[in-house]
Amino acid sequence: MRCTPALARAVSLFLAVALAHGEAGSPAAITAAQPIGLPPAMVIGFVGGFVKHNASAHSTVQVVDHLRNEYPAGVYVEAFENHRRQDAYREILRRLDLNNDGALSTEEKRNARIIIFGHSWGASETVTLARKLEKDGIPVLLTIQVDSVSKIGQNDSVIPANVGQAVNFYQPDGIIHGRPQIRAADPARTEIVGNFRFDYKTNPISCEGYPWFDRVLVKAHTEIECDPKVWDQVESLIYSKLAPETRDTARR
Repeated sequence: MRCTPALARAVSLFLAVALAHGEAGSPAAITAAQPIGLPPAMVIGFVGGFVKHNASAHSTVQVVDHLRNEYPAGVYVEAFENHRRQDAYREILRRLDLNNDGALSTEEKRNARIIIFGHSWGASETVTLARKLEKDGIPVLLTIQVDSVSKIGQNDSVIPANVGQAVNFYQPDGIIHGRPQIRAADPARTEIVGNFRFDYKTNPISCEGYPWFDRVLVKAHTEIECDPKVWDQVESLIYSKLAPETRDTARR
């Protein structure tokens, strides 16, 4: 389990406090009120590498599963392989089309409440999907990148102007490591909450359930993917954009 609801609330209070690694502060909680009469919020998670969307050892999948448990209704939550961006895109359009006329009105676009996050190549797909939605005039509430590794032909460093807020977690070591900095295409429209660095040379962690070649060949890249400190913050950031009244209080 990534974090309990109580822990999620506690983490939100301390996201501005320096990380235990001593490398950087944590992002401040992002709050948003629940609009009334809008389509369900959507949370899209992209796994990295060649990971399957239902590989439960991986943190992206665990976050998705936990959110589904916390929000059994009113929020669409799904994990996708990073090569399935088009599937995620089509699902977003389908769910925004409330009148099922096959075209999105200006109001349907404006009412979108979308959160996208991912690890490694999945983080690169996070930005690429947001950029694709920008071309359609569809806003994105929040993007979260964890040790983002850009794919050929993709730019994971510049956050498109349709994104309200963006967060980047990274580690700098090993043959595969994350992008250390993201920036806004339009700082007047997008807030970069922060670029937060983690150090696993001095603070190694064990990643149970991961293949040996991940734990040996791309050790630090794997460690940030299984680090609960990172993913508890990812969950807290997502929770802050989802209305608390839609959560299943019976599961608390």
